Amino acid sequence: MASESGDALPTFEVPDSQTSKFIRKSKESPFVPIGMAGFAAVVAFGLYKLKSRGNTKMSVHLIHMRVGAQGFVVGAMTCGVLYSMYREYLAKPKE
Repeated sequence: MASESGDALPTFEVPDSQTSKFIRKSKESPFVPIGMAGFAAVVAFGLYKLKSRGNTKMSVHLIHMRVGAQGFVVGAMTCGVLYSMYREYLAKPKE
């Protein structure tokens, strides 16, 4: 016996593309792409300033850039957690 729809083969859902997954995830937690962009900006700034670092040792320069990038990402994560807590507990409509 055939199924009611007339198709003999089962249908499968088409998996989301990487772009649609990224857009959906960034709508759910908007501070993740902000943290990623900030990390990329700090790394790009560090590479740009690499030429004009003066007498600073390479290792000290890299440590400063790493701390800056990590600080930006941790700050974005903290803001994201605070934002999700606000949405869940304070902005939730009273039932």
